[in-house]
Amino acid sequence: MSASTVVKPPRNRKSSRAKQQARLAWWLVTPTILVISIVVIFPTLTSVYQSFFGAKGIDPATGFVNQTEPFVGFQNYINMFQGDSGTRFQTAFWNTTIFTETTVAVETLLGVTMALIMHKAMKGRGLVRAAILIPWAIPTAVSAILWRWIFDTNGIANALIGTQVIWAIGDWSAKLTVIIADSWKTAPFIGLLTLAGLQMIPEEVYEAAKIDGANAWKRFTHITMPLVKPALIIAVLFRMLDALRMFDLPYILIGARKSSVETLSMLVQDEASNLRYGSAAAYALVLFLYVFLLAFAFVKVMGAEIISGEGEKRRGVPISLIRRGYKRDSSLTDADATAEAYADGSSEQLITGGQER
Repeated sequence: MSASTVVKPPRNRKSSRAKQQARLAWWLVTPTILVISIVVIFPTLTSVYQSFFGAKGIDPATGFVNQTEPFVGFQNYINMFQGDSGTRFQTAFWNTTIFTETTVAVETLLGVTMALIMHKAMKGRGLVRAAILIPWAIPTAVSAILWRWIFDTNGIANALIGTQVIWAIGDWSAKLTVIIADSWKTAPFIGLLTLAGLQMIPEEVYEAAKIDGANAWKRFTHITMPLVKPALIIAVLFRMLDALRMFDLPYILIGARKSSVETLSMLVQDEASNLRYGSAAAYALVLFLYVFLLAFAFVKVMGAEIISGEGEKRRGVPISLIRRGYKRDSSLTDADATAEAYADGSSEQLITGGQER
């Protein structure tokens, strides 16, 4: 036997306990995968298949009535960009985009304001919270009927402005009606999620900032907004996804087949109700793709730090290093560094603009 005997290391095998845990995990995940497959994947694949067929009717080539839906290939998608169908689709796409951008922006401003009011310690805070959350609790159909009465020709809106405006007839007046009604109803949703984020911020953080001489605006921009950003991003993302699928509010408030407020969801419903299932499936798939791309872009631009967990890696930067201009990576702003320094319990001084105060 040689002096230098090579000893092979033992193979890296999973223990029986690890295998049991892996098997249990698969058993627990399987029902969820099955439900997703039935509820999401199967209908999506069915819609893709359905979008390649046309509506029943007289075949222009033969003159006979089709008993089955004819195969038309990509014609339903081509029709989105030509003729009357293309004009209607582009109008619905434009309306959906306008409603999403406008309502989400307005609701974010109102929601953050509501959250700050509800978070403030004052008498009757419970009553104020209940009053702010009431619009969100009202069903959308009921809310649409209420606002339809308000914007009626003889409604409260015309009485307040002292003129007779037919809100549902005009193009931009109808859009403004939907934007006001939707913002009133769903701004409390953003406010509620933002309030949850505000309540997670320790009060000692604000007390330390006051001792260091930070005014209300600097406390808001350097502490409140950086620390409430994760909750606010989730609230805005959920609200944006909901606004892209807007249907019931404009449908009840203004009416069906109104070019001023018709959205992609309303267009899908109208095509399906008229037995044009192929074009309805094509519109639905385009809407699905639009929602997916916007959500993906929003998460990549606004929420990358939350998804990738970079925010957790930046925790624990000593305030002494922040004073010397230390940054763990280039995306760590002065506001983030200040807020995180307070969140870690370092309350020696308030750092604003990269300088000592």
